[in-house]
Amino acid sequence: MTDKIEYIIFVAFSYLFKLLGIKISRKFSSLLAVTFFYIIPIRKDTTIENLSNAFPECSPEEIKKLAYKCYKSFATTLVEMLSIPWMTKEEIIKSVNCTNIDFVKEKYNEQNGLILLTAHYGNWEFMALSIGLQSGIPFSVVIKPQRNDYVSDWLNRARCKWGNKIVPLGISIRQVYKALKEKNIVAMVADQRGPADGDRVILFGRKAAVYSGPSVLALKTKAPILYAIPVRQPDYSYVCEFLEIRTDDLPENDKDKINILNQRMTDLLESYIRKHPEQWLWMHKRWKY
Repeated sequence: MTDKIEYIIFVAFSYLFKLLGIKISRKFSSLLAVTFFYIIPIRKDTTIENLSNAFPECSPEEIKKLAYKCYKSFATTLVEMLSIPWMTKEEIIKSVNCTNIDFVKEKYNEQNGLILLTAHYGNWEFMALSIGLQSGIPFSVVIKPQRNDYVSDWLNRARCKWGNKIVPLGISIRQVYKALKEKNIVAMVADQRGPADGDRVILFGRKAAVYSGPSVLALKTKAPILYAIPVRQPDYSYVCEFLEIRTDDLPENDKDKINILNQRMTDLLESYIRKHPEQWLWMHKRWKY
């Protein structure tokens, strides 16, 4: 029953944003941020702890202000996600300015398969939809199902609106491997905390567990890895540039290869986070172990 109530509220907000239009709806982000930061705090302590670990030079007051900005940014992303079913193809295309979309097409045309990586930064959902449309190449998106199955199904319908396919995390490796061997594109968001026994990299000067799936798949299939982060602009559009993660200068040992690739991707992510820390999703225990 709880899941159904959550779903009804979720969909009700989506219809409300349809009536208001996305420009006016974005103003709700401040209300949502205040609600979940001050009135009904959700993962507030975790967010503040993560920011304190990443930016020890900042005072507690500075950290608190930054944490609120993180909630405001995520609230904006949530409003935008809820608006996707009512957006046109043209609106989604215009929402993301990919400065080198031809590079994506070029790498895809090499017929080695292609791994597109991003992070929970800015609006990663807009990016997946927009890049698929801009490139004219629908791809498989690896996703982690939500706790609420009703909400998860709703999100997946939105994600598939213009041709992209969903590959649920858990059964993904075999399907992703098959997609890459068939020379297709696979998109992943792989910046959250990895398993306790997973590979460790350095993130903001601290050891952090990561998922090695993208690195392992790239090495096994020879598919190149292109990494891009959608950075929100003052006008609520997003800008991204795809950068290739080098794989031609790795050592012989497979474990070392994986660790180096994981670190390169983490370093790139950190460089973006340092520029706009409020746009990354800090609401999980990134340094839990």
